[in-house]
Order: sequence, then structure tokens, then C-alpha cells
Amino acid sequence: MPDLSDDFLLLNNQFCFTLYAASRKVIQSYAPLLNELDLTYTQYITLLVLWEHPVLPVKDLGDFLMLDTGTLSPLLKKLENKGLVTRTRSRSDERIVMIKITEAGAALKSTVLNRLPDLLCKASPDAEEIIDLRNRLQRVILHMEACQE
Repeated sequence: MPDLSDDFLLLNNQFCFTLYAASRKVIQSYAPLLNELDLTYTQYITLLVLWEHPVLPVKDLGDFLMLDTGTLSPLLKKLENKGLVTRTRSRSDERIVMIKITEAGAALKSTVLNRLPDLLCKASPDAEEIIDLRNRLQRVILHMEACQE
């Protein structure tokens, strides 16, 4: 544990602020591509999940994204209006809403793949450094989730 002096409370010494600032910078670096695709960052990460899992219940999608249904519902409505996903009720249980990526939504994947090297280069010229940082942050997330239980 670090020394908890007043210096610990300086903004630039805060882990939470550094993570927040880095997150904002990374998301900003995606802005040109997302603007071109007419997507928000949250819509983009939703498509990432659906490229991997083309049909999902809203609850499972929310679990992947760590978002609640109150946040997801308007987001999914906008994606549906853009023709990128469909929302339908499950035939086995009408309380469950299923999300399915459309052909138009799936087609965006190749555009993103072609632009991804440029986006990653803005974060770091060293791909291994990015992978290591991502893995370390995933461990932080797991640890924080365990502490909340």
C-alpha cells in the first residue's frame, strides 16, 4: 500500500483519474471512424459483442458490456432504427428480448478491421504493450468485481 500522505490525493497520482483520462483519449481516437460509421462508442462496443455472438438476449448483451437494460434499451432502439440490429421477443418466453445483428451490421466489421491498425497505432506503436495493458486492466476488473461480492 502506498504512503497515504497528501501527495496521494494529487489528481495525477490517482489511479482512477489516470484510467479515466486514458479511456477518454482512447475513445476520442476512435471518433473519426465512429463518426464515419455514424456510431457512438457504446453502439460500437455493442456491435463488437454482436459480431462475436450474432444473436443474444438483451440481458446477456448487458452482461458482456457491463450495462443495465435501462441504458441498453435506447441504444438498441437507435441501432435498430439504423438497420444494424433487430429486436424480437423470444418465442419460448415473451419476457426475453432477443437482439440479432443484421447483414448491414455484420458488414461494418470489415470496415472496422481495415481501420483498426490506425486506431491501435495511436495508442501505442507496440502491440504487445497494448495487449499487456489490456490483460492487466482485465485483472483489475476481476479483482474489483470480487471485492464487490
